[in-house]
Amino acid sequence: MLHTILRIPAAKTQSGYSRSTIYLRIAQGLWTKPVSLGPRAVGWPAHEIDALNAARIAGKTDAQIRELVESLHAKRQELMAAWGL
Repeated sequence: MLHTILRIPAAKTQSGYSRSTIYLRIAQGLWTKPVSLGPRAVGWPAHEIDALNAARIAGKTDAQIRELVESLHAKRQELMAAWGL
């Protein structure tokens, strides 16, 4: 499986949200936390952004999107454990 990480410009383009809205949604639990790419760089797995966009398109409520965010974070942890990180 291809794991692409999108930096903020690409995440903004994919989601249609501004930088400040993405970080507001993270604080609200409506967007996944970024992945560290280095001391001053972060990004988001492309499949997580796709899943969040699909949920919005499907008309999911904020509560349902929060559950999705939690499940995406859990899957991320499982993947890290599988890789021994």
